[in-house]
Amino acid sequence: MPTLSGDVLFGYHRFSLYNSPYTAHDSGCAIDLYPEPDENTAYSPVSGTVLGTQSVRAPSKEYAPTHDHLLLIDTGGPVARLLHVEPAVEPGESVAVGDPLGTLVRAGFFDPWVDNHIHLGFRPPDADPYRASGSLSIGVDVPIRPIEWDGAGRVVESAETYAVLDGPTHPDPGACFVGIGVDGNTNASPGVLDGGCPHYAGGGRLHVNPPSPTEPTEAVSLAGAHIGSADGRDVQWDDIEIRANGTPITGLSFFLARNAFGAKLICPDASFEPGEHVAVTVQHAD
Repeated sequence: MPTLSGDVLFGYHRFSLYNSPYTAHDSGCAIDLYPEPDENTAYSPVSGTVLGTQSVRAPSKEYAPTHDHLLLIDTGGPVARLLHVEPAVEPGESVAVGDPLGTLVRAGFFDPWVDNHIHLGFRPPDADPYRASGSLSIGVDVPIRPIEWDGAGRVVESAETYAVLDGPTHPDPGACFVGIGVDGNTNASPGVLDGGCPHYAGGGRLHVNPPSPTEPTEAVSLAGAHIGSADGRDVQWDDIEIRANGTPITGLSFFLARNAFGAKLICPDASFEPGEHVAVTVQHAD
């Protein structure tokens, strides 16, 4: 399993292994690395030799270009596949971690509530590097801390498709990565939730360091409500609806961040004003 170290991950504002609708992220086989919000340059998360680049057709979205870019880097082991970067490097060039690779691209693979990021996956050295299927599961060797959340908070950021709350807050900004934790009142292993719930098919539960081995299927709860079942670090969401102040919303975005943190509501069909107090609840279909 290729593993990203803390030296790599601390170069990014936040990361997610599961927060995507695409099968390339199944079982944590890809990671999205988010730079600081105003950063447009893509810095390399790997070292190696550039193998090639390719223009990739993206889904048609009115707010995004229809072409993205695939960048391949031979790391001396698995081949790294990077998307969402318009490359400024050429095949044969050597790159080190932290070197500029090009400019971030916001193509049609992005849902409107998703921030700019680098998509990174790894293929075995003997596999076709231009294909995403069959990529390797990715590990993260970095301190992870789950933080409790009761589902409440005040809006600190509001946009057309999402709102960010002031809670839960990062207990020690810069020292570790945090995320919304699995409820402590269940028998589930401690961990941090990752993914889009329930608007993407499944998500993840990243274990607190050191990673635990695969475990039997366990219940996963949030704010006192059962939201899914975990098999190892993979989570299958229940048939649920997320509501904010009683209004149905698309869902919640779970991720891990090293500095500023707060629950992110995905709500293209509802609006919440800055300063508004919001209570999030879970409604089961049955």
